[in-house]
Amino acid sequence: MLALRRVAWPDGAAAGARDRAVRWITGMQSRDGGWAAFDADNMSKLVGKMPFCDFGEVTDPPSADVTAHVVEALAAEGLAGTRAVRRGVAWLLRAQESDGSWFGRWGANYVYGTGAVVPALIAAGVRPGKPAIRSAVAWLVARQNADGGWGEDLRSYDDPVGWSGRGESTASQTAWALLALLAAGGKWATPDQAASIERGVRWLAQTQRPDGTWDEPQFTGTGFPGDFYINYHLYRLVFPVSALGRYLSASQASGPGDEGAR
Repeated sequence: MLALRRVAWPDGAAAGARDRAVRWITGMQSRDGGWAAFDADNMSKLVGKMPFCDFGEVTDPPSADVTAHVVEALAAEGLAGTRAVRRGVAWLLRAQESDGSWFGRWGANYVYGTGAVVPALIAAGVRPGKPAIRSAVAWLVARQNADGGWGEDLRSYDDPVGWSGRGESTASQTAWALLALLAAGGKWATPDQAASIERGVRWLAQTQRPDGTWDEPQFTGTGFPGDFYINYHLYRLVFPVSALGRYLSASQASGPGDEGAR
């Protein structure tokens, strides 16, 4: 839906496709206000107690990352004030961890969840100065590595106290952190936040390969937390390009006088 909004299709087919997607996605909202990856209200704990269910998850409860993606897409369609989006925002605010981050179900891990939720909340009308956003920003700034990037070890799923937001810098995880910091930036950006953005962008620029890609041998995609993980080869390309594009857009919008955006 976000991609189709940027397509000038001559016969209006893109708008029609978006309208159908809005109806379908809205209908997939779970009773608690969140969205899951494949189904609605697939949250029963009983099936997991079956003797043959000895690996991973067999249900599909709502997650912060999926809910955030849906909220951001619906907000882009001008639906931020609808009941569905308001319930999704309330779900996300309830799901925030005590340290300011969000759990990432389908990407590793709290960096992914936080990187998805903050832009979604901002798109839905939550002001960047609200405590939920500021605590998320503070969490990300505090987790930035000395080299300027971000990373999170997969062990954070089993040991969040020791590994939440901690790990070797990767292109995708650095991009996720930047997407959140950029969304909550502008006039609300603290000096630490602005400096953190600059260091993250510099890390992406300096680690890009001559052919335009980034190396990322680490597994940053999640199958079943604690059971198996995935190396999605497009993560290292799509997310850095998105983050750098939003950085450039913010820089151009602010003009040369805004030090925090350059």
